[in-house]
Amino acid sequence: MASADFSGLMKLTDLDDFITPSQECIKPVKIEKKEGKRGAIKIENDGSYSQIMEDGEEVKLKKARITLNDCLACSGCITSAESVLITQQSQDELYRVLAENKAASPDNRKLVVVSISPQSRVSLAAKYNLSVSETAKKLTGFFQGLGVHHVFDTTFARNFSLVESGEEFLQRYKGKATKGSLPMLASACPGWICYAEKTHGSFILPYISTVKSPQQVMGSVVKSYLTGMKGLNPDQVYHVTVMPCFDKKLEASRQDFYDDLYSTRDVDCVITSGEVEAMLQKEGYHLSEVISCDLDSAFPCHEGDAIYSHDGGGSGGYLEYIMKYAARKLYNRDLGKLEYKILKNKDFREVTLEVEGEVVLRFALAYGFRNIQNLVQKLKRKKCTYHFVEVMACPSGCLNGGGQIKPEEGENSKELQGKLAELYASLNSRTPEVDSNVEHLYKHWLGGKGSEKARALLHTQYHEVEKMTNALGMKW
Repeated sequence: MASADFSGLMKLTDLDDFITPSQECIKPVKIEKKEGKRGAIKIENDGSYSQIMEDGEEVKLKKARITLNDCLACSGCITSAESVLITQQSQDELYRVLAENKAASPDNRKLVVVSISPQSRVSLAAKYNLSVSETAKKLTGFFQGLGVHHVFDTTFARNFSLVESGEEFLQRYKGKATKGSLPMLASACPGWICYAEKTHGSFILPYISTVKSPQQVMGSVVKSYLTGMKGLNPDQVYHVTVMPCFDKKLEASRQDFYDDLYSTRDVDCVITSGEVEAMLQKEGYHLSEVISCDLDSAFPCHEGDAIYSHDGGGSGGYLEYIMKYAARKLYNRDLGKLEYKILKNKDFREVTLEVEGEVVLRFALAYGFRNIQNLVQKLKRKKCTYHFVEVMACPSGCLNGGGQIKPEEGENSKELQGKLAELYASLNSRTPEVDSNVEHLYKHWLGGKGSEKARALLHTQYHEVEKMTNALGMKW
């Protein structure tokens, strides 16, 4: 278990994209009622609470603890004045596992794997004024120096997520007369998924793509394919991901991604870009000073030293890939650069494909909960004309995730976002179809595209959360 002295980086700051000011947590908390005299509540300077009895005695109140399985990322329990006490999801837990591994006999040691998201990589590159390729090699060296065995790039897993999303869209488009088929809504953002499950439930869930996010696809790759390659059981591997978003910690904890047979998760621990920065500071390193190591070749997303990326922005490129794939498969059109039309704001944009004067594909980006709310209302009023929407909870998308490294003193957020976008776009792009490693795993691991195994390991399901009476929701 992680220590009670949890990283200060887990305290979210300056949230400005709320659904409501607060919502009651739905986790039932047992309250031990004792007979006695009433007292007052005092808030200490450190934010803790004490009860002052009538005789003047002060009794410090214990903090309520919730696990990731209890939390729904509802934005009500996470504010700039509060922190969520989370176990098994911090750099302290990673350090604990690494220490135990070093002390254990060789036969009892776990294989430790770290998978790094491209968004986190550019956040660290911007922080330490390095190129993306330099950052990748130095992060490999840093983690291997701590005792990590493999350092992977989640771009490899995203290839599977894009391919599966493209195929799912084609199926939905061809069966668009079926209720709940279109628009298909992207599923890579766990904050959006939690909001949808809790707030709109059975109405919205059929529209959401069933494809796993790159993080969870990577979990399947590591705990299923890699373990098979090495002759290990899933519980003999400790899998860590580095992500731009705190909600990814919540995603990894979902029961859907837990192996009951081996009592292990596909992703055991999630740390953020900011927490990697804290680890570097703890070790006394500036990333530029870390010795570079060759990039791992088990699941390569590079050719030599050149790392590759994808078309589209910093949130995974789902709209770009699916639009171009659908245009090619459905209408035999090879699209070049997509032209976006900005609607109400820069976080709500659309792109269309016309054939013989008729709009046959209408896609949109909807980032931030304000735009998501507008999208949902259009759906409920049956006025949504989109075929696909790339939905992300964070304004400006994943590069602006809450777990990213904060701007330097004197640097504003807009300047940093521009720098991150420039670094992200600096890589050469390629489609999943040209990656022979993706094709190899489809054939030798999954038994081909569309197989039952591919469905089980690359797709997931969603669950409506029963609504409870909320005092803030009452109309007086």
